[in-house]
Amino acid sequence: MPVVIERPPLWQRMLPVLRGFDWLLLLAVMLLASAGLLAMYSSGFDHGTRFLDHGRNMILAAGILFVVAQIPPQRLMALAPPLYAFGVALLVAVALFGITKKGAQRWINVGVVIQPSELLKIATPLMLAWWFQQREGHKRPLDFVIAFILLAVPVGLIMKQPDLGTALLVMSAGLAVIFFAGLPWKLVVPPVLAGVIGIVMIVAYEPQICAEGVRWPVLHEYQQQRVCTLLDPSRDPLGKGFHILQGMIAIGSGGLHGKGFMQGTQTHLEFIPERTTDFIFAAFSEEFGLLGNLALIAGFIFLVSRGMMIAAEASTLFSRLLAAGVTSIFFTYAFVNMGMVSGILPVVGVPLPFISYGGTAMVTLGLGLGILMSIAKSRRSN
Repeated sequence: MPVVIERPPLWQRMLPVLRGFDWLLLLAVMLLASAGLLAMYSSGFDHGTRFLDHGRNMILAAGILFVVAQIPPQRLMALAPPLYAFGVALLVAVALFGITKKGAQRWINVGVVIQPSELLKIATPLMLAWWFQQREGHKRPLDFVIAFILLAVPVGLIMKQPDLGTALLVMSAGLAVIFFAGLPWKLVVPPVLAGVIGIVMIVAYEPQICAEGVRWPVLHEYQQQRVCTLLDPSRDPLGKGFHILQGMIAIGSGGLHGKGFMQGTQTHLEFIPERTTDFIFAAFSEEFGLLGNLALIAGFIFLVSRGMMIAAEASTLFSRLLAAGVTSIFFTYAFVNMGMVSGILPVVGVPLPFISYGGTAMVTLGLGLGILMSIAKSRRSN
């Protein structure tokens, strides 16, 4: 008589795969994703299939998260040098024969058109975490010099494209890894003080340095104009200052409680430029008000705090540094986007995580979350 072996139900077979997931991190992501779907439905309902595409991108990011979470940190560490070298090689290829769109040379055709700088958002902190793991216990000042060089190469190539927003994200992730690796405070304080003094001087001498015909070194002309427009949006209210002014008007008009879901006049009368991408925070603010903004900010604080907690509890130096670097990407995304829409930072084209439309950015977010989940799983399995 044959023996019939019953297969366990799917949920029981999935338990070993899901064991060790950080459910608090997933809760934060799900809350932010829900807010993103609400905001996208309202701001993008007349943009064809934008809402459906946003949902599809979220599903894609969830799939990437799930797959990457199954890769142990030791495997990720082995991937660091080849992934970094491959990414930098693609950036060099972009500089030599990349595709130019709207004055920026950021893409390359390798059978499909890709933007290699997105890869470096993950590859750079991965490489730096690998570098310091190799020198655990005997770090020298020269090791930090080499780490800065490893960071400067992709940042410089991305700035040359030019793509200030992506360069800022790569730099923040890399600097976070270098800082948490034990960078001495005597090397941290002077640049911070110089930056503060520089900002004060720019604000104080804005009329002179933003006068017609004055050119700044290092920055491209359009980047200089963004800074000058930030300092005084009213200098060109229907041109370069239009984005900032309309964003500030929308945020202010939301008041305490907001105008209500689907009731934003600035949004639906199309006064807010790029209302489904870079400036979706203005549309969200108009409809959900200050209370909605505080809830959204609390969600991002919870996400970043959970990421740093995973970093603090990681079992190896590589995992700690990588988790801290990846978490800094989420912080920088949110801080820069909200800051530029609110008029306290220049407009640099950085999306708001889980809220803004964008397939490439969502893939990067999925990769980052998958890495955090992998580190959390390895910590629980040890």
